[in-house]
Amino acid sequence: MASAEANEGDRAVELIVSVASSPPEAAPAAAAAAAAADVNGDDAPEITPLLNQSEKPKINIFAVSYPRRNPREQVIRSHDAEVSPAVQCALWVWSGSRYSGLLCMAASSMIYFLMEAVSDAFAAQSIPLFETAFARCTLILISSYLWLRKGGQPLFEPKPARKLLFSRAVLGYLSLMSFIYCIQRLPLSQAIVLSFTTPIMASIAARVILREKLRIGDIGGLACSYFGVLFIFQQMLITQGGLNKAGKVQAYAKGSHHILAVLGGLFSAITGGISYCLIRAGAKETDQPMATVFSFALLASPAAGICAFSFEDFVLPSVYTVFLMAVFGVLAFLAELLLARALQLEKTSKVSNIQFIEVALSQLWGIGARRLSPSFGRLVGCFLILISACSTMYNGPDKETT
Repeated sequence: MASAEANEGDRAVELIVSVASSPPEAAPAAAAAAAAADVNGDDAPEITPLLNQSEKPKINIFAVSYPRRNPREQVIRSHDAEVSPAVQCALWVWSGSRYSGLLCMAASSMIYFLMEAVSDAFAAQSIPLFETAFARCTLILISSYLWLRKGGQPLFEPKPARKLLFSRAVLGYLSLMSFIYCIQRLPLSQAIVLSFTTPIMASIAARVILREKLRIGDIGGLACSYFGVLFIFQQMLITQGGLNKAGKVQAYAKGSHHILAVLGGLFSAITGGISYCLIRAGAKETDQPMATVFSFALLASPAAGICAFSFEDFVLPSVYTVFLMAVFGVLAFLAELLLARALQLEKTSKVSNIQFIEVALSQLWGIGARRLSPSFGRLVGCFLILISACSTMYNGPDKETT
């Protein structure tokens, strides 16, 4: 305060310092400054502090500005101290990495493989296909409804998104019903080979509908994976396709009925491929993949129920079978949700190629459990699929999708 009386240039500075001092010292300092101003004849207005002592700004960790971070990193880091490592891993797969789209599709394919492994390990009562589809779609509907309600999200989206979701539901249901028609009339190997043309159809449809770039590497990856499927089921296609004289050909459709069944499988693949594009468009429009899952189940569940009671004899399942159906329904819900999330985040041709790992995992599991023989074609097919999937993961997502 002594400097305030001796030096005129420091008056403003001393006034600010005196405000920050304790109340008993503030009054003498202010009086000395006022007296000095009168002596010099300055007609300056009185300077008063903008903030009272009680209104001084407080600086803490919340007032300090930090550089903005990616929202994905904020989601992961905010839960680090609260959740278990398993949940942290799930959150990282969901949205914590630039590879999340590919990882979600890989997780979806692994869940479908798990469903197949559980079905083989635990024998249950034989249930008609339409009834099975009705049970799974109903459980998917209930699970997605509870998910949306718990998250406070709307059940029905605005009109522009509603049209996309309705189209996705219709095409998804047509794909499901035509696949059931195909699998009832064709050998399982032929039905699977036809079913796995869906990723190829989805990539073509994405190029036409969504204007996605289809690169040479994407085409090569899909071709490599599909040739792997053909290598795996080569022997079964020969023995079950009508060339084996002592086989089970009589149990399957022949002639024009066989052609209709094949056309049904191709129709299922085409509608399924277009449905993938609509899932991607709907998930990006609504900013939540759950909306596409809920819309599909909302249509497919009652429609499958009508087909189950109209075209097949209803079979009352046992308690054990009901439990297994519930498990499969929950797993199917998670697989569909992860598939929708993958299509939301990543280009269709890339995530579609990852789907083929379900076939490779199923074959390797069968070889490990000694249910399948390790034939040359089977091993080569698994190798081609895994090489193609690993190459897709190594190359990572395109810049336009990150």
